[in-house]
Amino acid sequence: MAAFREGDHTRALALWEPLARAGNARAQGNIGACFAEGLGVPADAPLARKWLALAAEAGFAPAQRNLAALYLRGGQGVETDFPRAAELYRRAAEAGDAPAQDMLSWMLLEGEVMPADPAEARHWALLAAEGGVAASMTRLGMLHHHALGVERDPAEAARWWRRAAERGDADGQAMLGAAHHLGAGVATDAVEALAWLMRAEAGGSALARPFVGPVRAALDPAGIAEAGRRAAAPLPEAPA
Repeated sequence: MAAFREGDHTRALALWEPLARAGNARAQGNIGACFAEGLGVPADAPLARKWLALAAEAGFAPAQRNLAALYLRGGQGVETDFPRAAELYRRAAEAGDAPAQDMLSWMLLEGEVMPADPAEARHWALLAAEGGVAASMTRLGMLHHHALGVERDPAEAARWWRRAAERGDADGQAMLGAAHHLGAGVATDAVEALAWLMRAEAGGSALARPFVGPVRAALDPAGIAEAGRRAAAPLPEAPA
C-alpha cells in the first residue's frame, strides 16, 4: 500500500501478486481494482472481475463494491447485471463500507435498478454520511427538500447541503447556493449564493446552471467581485 500511495503501482502489484495467489482477499481485491482502473497494468475488465470475485466471495467489502461497479456499468467484456450489482452493494453496505452505503442509497432513491424506497435510501445515506461521504450528505438534503421519506424541512436540507459543500461536493455547493438565493432554510444572501454556485460550476455540477445567471444579475460589480473572491478562497474547514 505504501508503494501504491506513492504512485508506484507496478511495484505494488508485484508485492500483492504472491499474496493474492496464496488467497489473501485484500491483495486480490487490490489487484482487481488495479485491473479495473488500469493502474500499473492495462485496464482489463474480465481480469478485474476474476480477482474481485475471489475477494468478494471471501467477504472483502471494498472488492464487493468494486465488483458491483463493474456489473453496474458493464462493457469491456463484462455484461451489465443490475441485480448482481445491487446484491453486491448491499453486502458491502451491510459490512460497513461507506461508499457502498452511498451507492445503495442512490439506487434505492432512483428506483431504476431496484424498487424505490426513500426511507431505506435515507437509512443508508445517513450511515454513509457518518462515514464522511459528501454525496450522501447532498442526498439527505434532497430528501428533506423534496419530502421523500421525511417531512419537508428546508433548514435541515440546507444544513446537509452545507456539510456536503464544505467537503467539496459540487452538487451540495450548487444546492446551498440555490438555498441562499431563494432564502430556503438559510438567509437570503446573493453574494454567498454566487460564491457557492461558482464553486459548484468549477466542480462540474449541472445543478448550478439555472441559478448562476439570476444571482449574478442581482449583484453589482462589487458584489460579483466579492463572490469571486470567496469562491477562490479555501473551503471552510469541515467539522470532524
